[in-house]
Amino acid sequence: MDTRFTDEQDEIRRALRELLNKRCGTEDVRAAVDRPEGHDPALWTALGEQLGLSGLALPEAYGGAGCSVTEIALAAEELGRALAPTPFLATAVLAAPLLLSLGTAAQRAELLPGIAEGRLTAALAVPGTRLGTALALTGPGDGDWAGGGRAGGVQARHGGDGWQLYGEADQVLDGHSAGLLLVPAHAGGYARSRVLLFLVAGDADGLVRTRRTTLDQTRPQARVQLRHVAARPLGDEDTDVRPALAALGESVAAALACEAVGAADRALERTVEYVGQREQFGRPIGSFQAVKHRLADVHVAVRAARSAAYYAAWATTRGEPVGGLALAQALEALRTAAAEGIQLHGGIGFTWEHEAHLSFKRAAGDELLFGPVHRLRARAADAAGLFGGREVGA
Repeated sequence: MDTRFTDEQDEIRRALRELLNKRCGTEDVRAAVDRPEGHDPALWTALGEQLGLSGLALPEAYGGAGCSVTEIALAAEELGRALAPTPFLATAVLAAPLLLSLGTAAQRAELLPGIAEGRLTAALAVPGTRLGTALALTGPGDGDWAGGGRAGGVQARHGGDGWQLYGEADQVLDGHSAGLLLVPAHAGGYARSRVLLFLVAGDADGLVRTRRTTLDQTRPQARVQLRHVAARPLGDEDTDVRPALAALGESVAAALACEAVGAADRALERTVEYVGQREQFGRPIGSFQAVKHRLADVHVAVRAARSAAYYAAWATTRGEPVGGLALAQALEALRTAAAEGIQLHGGIGFTWEHEAHLSFKRAAGDELLFGPVHRLRARAADAAGLFGGREVGA
C-alpha cells in the first residue's frame, strides 16, 4: 500500500479547502441550513462547476472526473471539516453509484450528465431508520429492512399504466429537495417478494415530501410519502437491489469515516486554539498538564481514525470489508473531540449557539443514521466470523 497521495489528490484537497474557507464559515453554515433546501444552492453550483465535486466518481463519458473512492473520501474529509451542508453524500456518494451500476444505458445517459454538472440532485429513500442495515453496515443487507414484503416500507404494483408505488420512507437524506428519488420497494407479492429500485421524479403526482426537524441541521432529512406514485424501475426488473446496496456500503462507510475525521480534526484545532488563549490563574489553561493530557488523547484518537479511514478508502477496490470498522472508529473520535471541545470551552461551550455544538450534533446524528458504533463493530465481527457465526450486538 502506497500511503502517499498523488499531486492530483493533493490539489483536490487544497482547492476544496480554499473554496470552503471562503464560502462556508460558521455563519454561512447556519444560514444555509435555514434555507428551504437545507443547503446553499449557489455553493453547490460552485462546487460542481469549479471543482466537479458532484461528478467526481462518474466516468468522463457522462461529464464526470472518473476518480476513485479515495478522491471521494478526501473530498468528504474537507466537507466534514467545514460541516458543509451539501447534497454531496445523498447525490454523489449514495445515488450516483447506484445509477451507474444498475441503470440501463439509456437511463445513465439521461441522468448522469445532470448529476455530474450539479443540475440534478438525487436521494436514496430507504424506509424507516434502516439505512445502515440496507448498506450492510449494521446488519445483513439481505434482511427485511425494506418492509418485509407484507406491510411497511414501500410496495410496488404493476398495472396497465406501468409501476406504481405506495408507502412511506422516513429520514431520507435531502429527500425534501432532491430532483430525483431512488426508492427501494417490494414487488411480486409476499410469495415472490423481491426488492427493486425505482426512479421517481421529485415533482411526481401523489408524492408528498416533508422536511423533518433533525438533531443535526447540517444533515437535512425528509419524510417521503408515496400515494400510487408512477415510477420506473432502475435497470432490469428481475434484479434484486439488495446485493448492490450491500456492495455500496463499503465505499459509503469510507467516505463517511473520512468526513467524520475531518470534522473531528477541525474540532480539535478549534479547542487547541481556544485553550491557548483563555487564561486562568494568570496563565493559559492549555499550559495545565491535565488539559494537555486530554487533548493528547483526542489527537491520538483522530490520527488513528484518519489512518483507518484512509485504509478503508484504499481497501474498497480490493474487496476488504473494513469500512464499518473505520466508520465506527471515526464516529467515536468525532464524538470524543466534540465532547472535549465543549467541556474545555467552559461556560460558553455549553451554549447551543456555540460552533462546537455543530460538531457534537454531527457525531450524534451520524450514529443515529448509520450506527450506533457498537452495532457497526458487531456487524464487522459477524462478517469476519469472530464468534463462530453467532450473531452479536443485537
